[in-house]
Amino acid sequence: MRLSGTVLILILSIFMSCKKDTAPQGILSKSQMVDWMLSMYLAEAKAQMLPYTRDSAYKLFLPFQDTLMHRKGIQDSVLRRTYQYYAENPIEMEALYDIVIDSLSLREQQLLPGARPQP
Repeated sequence: MRLSGTVLILILSIFMSCKKDTAPQGILSKSQMVDWMLSMYLAEAKAQMLPYTRDSAYKLFLPFQDTLMHRKGIQDSVLRRTYQYYAENPIEMEALYDIVIDSLSLREQQLLPGARPQP
C-alpha cells in the first residue's frame, strides 16, 4: 500500500512538471515565482543569522526586498496579484513549494562536507 502511494506521488509530480510554465496574464510564471521564493527564503535565513532582534532584522529586510524586486524587474502590484493567485490555487502553490523545498535541499546537500558537485 505504501509503495502505491509513492508511485502515485511520483506520477503526479511528473504530470505537474510536464505542464506548461504558464500563468494567467499579469502574474509571475511558476519559474519566476520559484526563483522569487528561493531568493526570499535564502535572504530570510541570512537575516535570522544577524545579531539583531527580530524587529530590527525585519526593518533591515524590507529595503532588501525592494532592491531584490527592482533587480528582478518585479513590480509590487504583480507580486501581490501573484501571491493572491497562488493563495486561491493551493494545488499550484503546493507544487511551487515542492520545487522550492527540493531546490533548497539540493543546495544544502551540495554544501555538506564531501558532497560531490551535481552536473
